[in-house]
Parts: sequence; C-alpha cells; structure tokens
Amino acid sequence: MSNTDWDSKLVIGNRASTRRPVAIASTSQSTLNGARRAGAVVATDKRTTGGVNKAHQGPDHQRIAKLDRDNEVAPPPKVNPSVGKAMQTARLALSMSQKDLAVKVNEKQSVLQDIENGRATANPQILAKIERQLGVKLRGSDIGKKLEGPKRAAA
Repeated sequence: MSNTDWDSKLVIGNRASTRRPVAIASTSQSTLNGARRAGAVVATDKRTTGGVNKAHQGPDHQRIAKLDRDNEVAPPPKVNPSVGKAMQTARLALSMSQKDLAVKVNEKQSVLQDIENGRATANPQILAKIERQLGVKLRGSDIGKKLEGPKRAAA
C-alpha cells in the first residue's frame, strides 16, 4: 500500500477488442498490473486539483490584497468646514435658499448641500461661481471676507 498514489487516475483500454475500446478508471496497483499483463493500453494521468478547494485562494492572495491596500492613493481633500459656514451665512444674509443659489450657479442643490456640510471635494470652479453670486471669498486664506472688485492698475 505504500506505493498507492491517491492523486493519480488510471485509464485502462483493451486493444484486443474489435469493438470500441473501453476505458476504465482505477487507482489500485493490482488492476494496473493485470491490465499490463493482458496487453491493454494503459495511461496514467496525474490530477492537478485533486482534493483541493478551488475557491480557496491561499496565503499569496492575502499578501497581494494587503499590498493593494497599502498602496492606495489618498482621497482628495474635502472642503474645509469654515467654507461651508461662510457660504451658509452669506446665503442667509441675502435671504436665499440653497435651491435659489443652485439655480443661479447652475449646479445641483445636493452639491451645495454637500459643500455646506463639508462632505464635498474641493472644486475650484464651483467655489468660484458661488463666490461671485454671494460676494464672499470661499477660497484662499481669508475665507468669509467680502469679495472686492477687480484691481485696477494705477495710471
């Protein structure tokens, strides 16, 4: 029994038969020797996935997944909460709703709501449109100050 290979499959066919050859699968050594003595065609195939859970990925997959998590790019920065507060106070000072402001800057109300709550990513184009409508700075160092007109060159 020591030379029994559990992962091998034996196919036995009889070449003396005039009919279609018959294939028999066996794993015992005695059947193999008997077929060889009888002059049958014998082929042995090694199973590659015998007794293995094909769904199990193994430890290599776990290492690769960990590397993927470590190399992820950081998400883009969210809008500073002070921007949302400045935007809300300026909007309320003009007695304007989020929906009214959204129509004026041609954006969705949900985008303005996300900016005011600090959940949105900083998009300078949208912030510039809101700045022009509200007349308040929302970008840079002095957030919340009144927006001044364009600077004119001294002549």
